[in-house]
Amino acid sequence: MKQKADNLIAQNKKASHDYFIKETLEAGIALTGTEIKSIRARRINLRDGYVQIINGSAFLENVHISEYKEGNRYNHDPLRSRRLLLHKKEIARLAGIQAQQGMAIIPLKVYLKHGFAKVLIGVGQGKKKYDKRQTIKKRDQDREIHRKYGI
Repeated sequence: MKQKADNLIAQNKKASHDYFIKETLEAGIALTGTEIKSIRARRINLRDGYVQIINGSAFLENVHISEYKEGNRYNHDPLRSRRLLLHKKEIARLAGIQAQQGMAIIPLKVYLKHGFAKVLIGVGQGKKKYDKRQTIKKRDQDREIHRKYGI
């Protein structure tokens, strides 16, 4: 999935380091007025976020959206749970994945699409320490080849 660089709001770079991303899925986010204003100001952090399925609904947990500066008493709680807008079949499939041991559903990117905030969620399988070392080794080798041969 390709987005324009100016539409990308936030990216979870640590996710690809900690997980093997098996598949991705786009979802909308149910937000309040001050939350969307903070997101447009790029004041969102996805690092520790995850998706949880509760009673047939998907929720984005532990994603920090800073309070809007001019929001006064109508401001939101920065760490509140936010409902994801998905179809029932998608939620049921994600619930089955969440039940498996070692699998996690994590937010990868937040971007604007036609004025609406969207989140790209990924189904990831946790990496072991030796997997992380292999990933780092492969990345360094690719970087060295690129420097040496300009490929």
